[in-house]
Amino acid sequence: MSSVDSKTESWLDTAKIYLHPRAITLLFFGFSSGLPILLVFGTLSFWLREAGVERSLITYFSWVGLAYGFKWLWAPLVDRLSLPLLSTWLGRRRSWLLLSQIMLIIGLTGLAFSNPHENLQYMALLALVVAFSSATQDIVIDAYRIESAGERLQAAMAATYMAGYRIAMIVAGAGALAIAAWTSISPESYDINSWKYAYLIMASLMSVGMMTTFLVKEPASVEMDTETLEQQQKIIEFTQRNAHLPNFLSRFLGWAYIAIACPFIDFIRRYGMQALLILALIGTYRISDVILGIIANVFYVDMGFTKEEIAQIIKIYGVVMTIVGAGLGGILVNRFGVRKILFLGALLVSLTNLLFAWLATLGNDTTALTIVISLDNLSGGIATAAFVAYLSSLTNIQYSATQYALFSSMMLLFPKFLGGFSGGFVDSFGYPWFFTAVAIIGLPVLILIWISPRNK
Repeated sequence: MSSVDSKTESWLDTAKIYLHPRAITLLFFGFSSGLPILLVFGTLSFWLREAGVERSLITYFSWVGLAYGFKWLWAPLVDRLSLPLLSTWLGRRRSWLLLSQIMLIIGLTGLAFSNPHENLQYMALLALVVAFSSATQDIVIDAYRIESAGERLQAAMAATYMAGYRIAMIVAGAGALAIAAWTSISPESYDINSWKYAYLIMASLMSVGMMTTFLVKEPASVEMDTETLEQQQKIIEFTQRNAHLPNFLSRFLGWAYIAIACPFIDFIRRYGMQALLILALIGTYRISDVILGIIANVFYVDMGFTKEEIAQIIKIYGVVMTIVGAGLGGILVNRFGVRKILFLGALLVSLTNLLFAWLATLGNDTTALTIVISLDNLSGGIATAAFVAYLSSLTNIQYSATQYALFSSMMLLFPKFLGGFSGGFVDSFGYPWFFTAVAIIGLPVLILIWISPRNK
């Protein structure tokens, strides 16, 4: 066999990682995770506005998204608390998955039978239930992914998860709107029944995640290491020394220390002062694409692109390229390792931002827009797959839900804050200089990757 054939076969063998049962599982879990988010944001906003609800009231509904940003607050409960009966039947991870999916179906069904004209507060409460349950499902799926496979498979699982997630967002966005339009008596007027049918169908699609929960195996239980057992023993001794405390309070203090404090103590203990370097990398890795994403839609409008062009090129074709990039990222990580592709992804994301500077000088050019979106989303998919694998490798499997929830929450805080100033920068210096600055601001991340400690 020639060397060329050998290399070709080797790459094909590498790509077979997507046939692994865990990778296929994450495709369906990704769909289950991506379905609810638009149903309490974009799609719900469309429904409320069509029903004549005031814009100021509609924007209040965006506050339910805080559930996703603060999911690390209740992640310790998911990490450590076993659900009565369900945990005995399904195991700790699958029991939480099933509970969150049942709550999602209840919440979406409740929204389907709601009337914005009569019970808007009730709809807000149901939207909060959906957001909270969705964030909980995300916590469990991340923990399940980390606990069920090694580092090399993490990028492939992240890629299939992203594919399922993006497909679900198309279904919950364009799909739900199409169902509402198709079932409406008159496309020109508001028909509450059309939205009822749309949301009932979306609720029924949550059965994809529920069936996956029943079919997959529970990850192997993780035994506490020696140090954690010693800490637990110290807590028991503490409660014995403070026997004057109510029994439930002493028990809660012991549980809270293990569930809440230990995940953070563990991370600091493993990495010491280098933990600050790692946290800096986590907080800035996605800085270029997050800042760009905040002002992207404004840029497209300012360049004169129509809604149809944006929908076709960015919302559909761009999503496909992101999925392709994530798939390629999974293969590259499996072949070359996490750190190299983490570096490659950050470099590509920064460089492709320069393409937006080029596009800003051309104006309304759909061919150029297609090229830019293709390369940018492809790079973003590669970077995201590598980054998820990197975050997973940092996580101690004993605290997988808590630590990963913290990492995934903090990776957006600084970029989102900095992105708030993007509009003022554009007003002062224009789009070409803005995109150039965004590309440059992403380059220090390469240094952080280079000097960051290897996983212990």
